[in-house]
Amino acid sequence: MEARGPARVDRRLAAILAADVVGYSRLMGANEEGTLAALKTRRRELADPKIKEHRGRIVKTTGDGLLLVFASVVDAVRCAVELQHEMAERNAGVAPDRRIEFRMGINVGDVIRDGRDIYGDGVNVAARLEALAEPGGICVSRVVRDQVRDKLELLFEDMGEQQVKNIARPVRVHRVVLGESPPVASAQATEGSTKPPLAVPDKPSIAVLPFQNMSGDPEQEYFADGMVEEIITALSRIKWLFVIARNSSFTYKGQPVDVTRVGRELGVRYVLEGSVRKGGNQVRITAQLIDAANGAHLWAGRFDGSLENVFELQDKVALSVAGVIEPTVRAAEIRRSSDRPTNDVTAYDLYLRAAAPIQSAGQEKERYLQALGLVGQAIERDPHYGTALALAAFCHMALHVAGWSDDAGADRREGIDLARRALRVAGDDPEVLGLAARVLGYFGEDLAAAIALIDRALELNPGLARGWQWSGWLRLWAGELDLAIGHFETSMRLNPLLGRADLYLGIGMGHFFAGRIEDAVASLLLSLQEGPAWVPTHRFLASCYAHLGRFDEARETVRRLRTLTTEVVPSATNWRNPEHRELYLSGLRLAAGEVTPARPGAAPRPSLSTGNKNLN
Repeated sequence: MEARGPARVDRRLAAILAADVVGYSRLMGANEEGTLAALKTRRRELADPKIKEHRGRIVKTTGDGLLLVFASVVDAVRCAVELQHEMAERNAGVAPDRRIEFRMGINVGDVIRDGRDIYGDGVNVAARLEALAEPGGICVSRVVRDQVRDKLELLFEDMGEQQVKNIARPVRVHRVVLGESPPVASAQATEGSTKPPLAVPDKPSIAVLPFQNMSGDPEQEYFADGMVEEIITALSRIKWLFVIARNSSFTYKGQPVDVTRVGRELGVRYVLEGSVRKGGNQVRITAQLIDAANGAHLWAGRFDGSLENVFELQDKVALSVAGVIEPTVRAAEIRRSSDRPTNDVTAYDLYLRAAAPIQSAGQEKERYLQALGLVGQAIERDPHYGTALALAAFCHMALHVAGWSDDAGADRREGIDLARRALRVAGDDPEVLGLAARVLGYFGEDLAAAIALIDRALELNPGLARGWQWSGWLRLWAGELDLAIGHFETSMRLNPLLGRADLYLGIGMGHFFAGRIEDAVASLLLSLQEGPAWVPTHRFLASCYAHLGRFDEARETVRRLRTLTTEVVPSATNWRNPEHRELYLSGLRLAAGEVTPARPGAAPRPSLSTGNKNLN
């Protein structure tokens, strides 16, 4: 019997255009029906006729993207340019957060046809080029640029060789210059006119540019340069952040700087720039964090101080800048990840999407469950992803704390196991150390060992605002009340916008156990404003009201508490001091009606040595 060879594969050379909607998830979240209607209108009135005019074919569509194929690369580029110009005209006058914009990537390559679908590296490269394009922009491969440069009156900006996902070899990328004022004189002039662009690394990346000396005093140049070096050092302690070395960023010293060009040339997503101005013995330092892709300002801050102790001032400013930049960049990365197609996510993107529901909308059971599902997917992709393991451990702890566990014992076991795994694979990462310390300390592991972990985290990165927050909790559980409150306040100073519900709760608990019940109530009410669904805040507030004899408010707080959890009175074994634990639980039992006061209108008298008048 004659042997048959392999089935013949239908291959052909084609121009592939990949496009997707910028910020699709955000647009849908803000106005789902309006976004869908607008997209359908753009397809019907603009995209479909233009594709047909240039003899293209729609291979497939997703909710937020298109894959097109053309027999002619000239037709593909001409179609893309005309589409982007007309889209820009339609967006004129529309608020930036409501604009529908496309990114586009074009490649020429060998593709495999399977029915109406196409596959192959040629398609994959087009998709990666699209991801590199700015909103409203077009990126093309070198072969596309070479094919059309003498046939179309277009300018191209060379973005250098880029290492893109799932493609073994680097891809030479060119940006089509759109608009009336191109930044370069000709396509040929772009090559060699600037430093060769670098590929942006997978993790977030930042360059700190030399701060401008606005004082006119050459001696202040040394102070400004030293200030930048301290900031670079402080940021370098953030393990998940790629920080460009001083030698590279200082090549821009004394030059007028285009931040987007710096981003391309140094291969970074974020740029920090600033200035120093001296007046007498006082100095004012300003700084701003910019998204290098689009020039958007993410944060700006100002610091005033005395030059009497220069080094102390430099340390203070560097820690403050690092403390606020860390969560600002994380929030920007979360937004960036949410805008990416859901079929093109990495373990890092899944981690960011898991962190988003917890950080953005307070403490609710469904959000922790959602986060746990996403971070579980990240761990499946990368079982040695330390920060993902630590975040999963934290989610199990949160479910246990609030009484939201379907199986409290399982959450405890999973939380401890995940925290230990995180430490094994990333024991030098301050964030992993801090999260694992909080989880292990809560679940009853060796508290002294957990405190040693958090101390190590803060030694590695003193500007880690969340590290001071986690340290505050461990000190509370150990009964070190004033130290705990001080650490919570340090966290709040480093980043005033970080986790205020958790910080106010911790401060309130510190006041409560110290006998300052009225102060505790004030902090707990602030915590509820920030996180109205967090169970522990309601528990402690109910206990406070009961100890103050405000029983109507105590009962009303318990009534709200019962709508959030079935576990009104917890075991509270994380509180190691037995007097503290009994003070907390006795008030909570009283508020819940499990015990009654010794006489009408009287609160039980706690047996603490504080002697504070609020307890009498």
